[in-house]
Amino acid sequence: MRESPTAAALPRAGAARAALPTPQLLRGILRLAAPTSLIALLQASAQLIETWLAARQGTAALAGWAVVLPFALLLQQMSTGAMGGGVVSAIARALGAGRREEASSLVLHALIIAITAGLAFAVALAGFPRGVLGAVAGATAAEAATTYAIWLFGAGAVPAWLANTLASVLRGGGRHALAARVLSLMWIAFPLLAWLLAEPAGMGLAGIGAALAAVSWAAALAMAVVVARGGAGFTPVLRMRPSRALFARILSVGLVACALASVANLTTILVTAQLRHHGTAAVAAYGISARLEFLMIPLAFGVGSALTALVGRAVGAGDWATARRTAWAGALLALAVAGLVGAAVGLAPARFAALFTHDAQVAAIAARALSWVGPAFGGFGLGMALYFASMGAGRMRWPVAAGLARIGLAAGGGWLLANVAGMGLDGHFLGVALGISAYGLVTALGVRPGAWSAR
Repeated sequence: MRESPTAAALPRAGAARAALPTPQLLRGILRLAAPTSLIALLQASAQLIETWLAARQGTAALAGWAVVLPFALLLQQMSTGAMGGGVVSAIARALGAGRREEASSLVLHALIIAITAGLAFAVALAGFPRGVLGAVAGATAAEAATTYAIWLFGAGAVPAWLANTLASVLRGGGRHALAARVLSLMWIAFPLLAWLLAEPAGMGLAGIGAALAAVSWAAALAMAVVVARGGAGFTPVLRMRPSRALFARILSVGLVACALASVANLTTILVTAQLRHHGTAAVAAYGISARLEFLMIPLAFGVGSALTALVGRAVGAGDWATARRTAWAGALLALAVAGLVGAAVGLAPARFAALFTHDAQVAAIAARALSWVGPAFGGFGLGMALYFASMGAGRMRWPVAAGLARIGLAAGGGWLLANVAGMGLDGHFLGVALGISAYGLVTALGVRPGAWSAR
């Protein structure tokens, strides 16, 4: 199959290692980031509509949706950016080193991982929703969320993992635009179908989960056809004995990234658990704030997915200097975009909160949360971009330290500020903001010659 211009522009094994000027690096990043960023915008828009639609079902339903949110985000982050990043990194490094047969064989291993992980989510959250969710936010919110969780995870976890894993196979081959074309249909269809099932069909909150499951199945099937036909630039090899070494290529990065995604969502879960003592309105309000915070992930993923592929190719070719310069060029771009969004939210928190709820108490608490958290979005964008770049480099030690710093400040520091320093709810929200800022700073400290080099 003829290579796309984008794939052809990526570093190859044995290619000349002349230093590329920064404008050329940025153009390469933007070429790969543009289609994924478009998907990120579609996804962010769809998820904002989802938040609005959940709020229309009432405060109890919004609280139920909020308690499911960290688990839904965890599934999305693991399948797309975490284990998905491991898939992109493994395939990109194989292609960068000229090992095309290895890239073809990695597809089967990625699919086995996806099915196994999807089933784990389905069993835990569709099989025992009241127990799992009740432990986080209490019986009332868990009861409101149960049917939603059964649809979302029971019917949708496996296809979501498959669709995002196959999209990662395409990105590993430098075919970001092709992956974007398939996923765009999913995120365009989801809001309309969610509304139809939730309101005209009378399913309520459960209809949102059923809609996401349906579009995930459609995307998984479409993506499977594209990859099977050689859409990634190579034909996958599916008839082979699985190899421990090839699993390790993916899991050495993917498992660490999944652990970090778990820490990020555990942060939200722990803060939610602390806030439940302030009432259902506080839980619902923090759900709005957390959704806007986590919307920085798909925005940063547009740049980040490009960095994983470009850095992975450069590292595969042994060009660590270009890998570091590429990572920083993309990270500063993500910092600027996320910082602008955060400034807008921080300057008008009440306006943003009012977009998602008409409950005055919920809106007031959400505005307080956003006034603290919004200004930290820039640091979050910086950290996320360099996290994706670190996956491409296979250097995950500093992102791990950043994730631990984040949960320590958000959960532990927030509790101290709220209960010892006497700040109450504002202390919890300040702790979240400090955790996000530390995440960006610590991740950035790791992208330097001493940590990013051949060894």
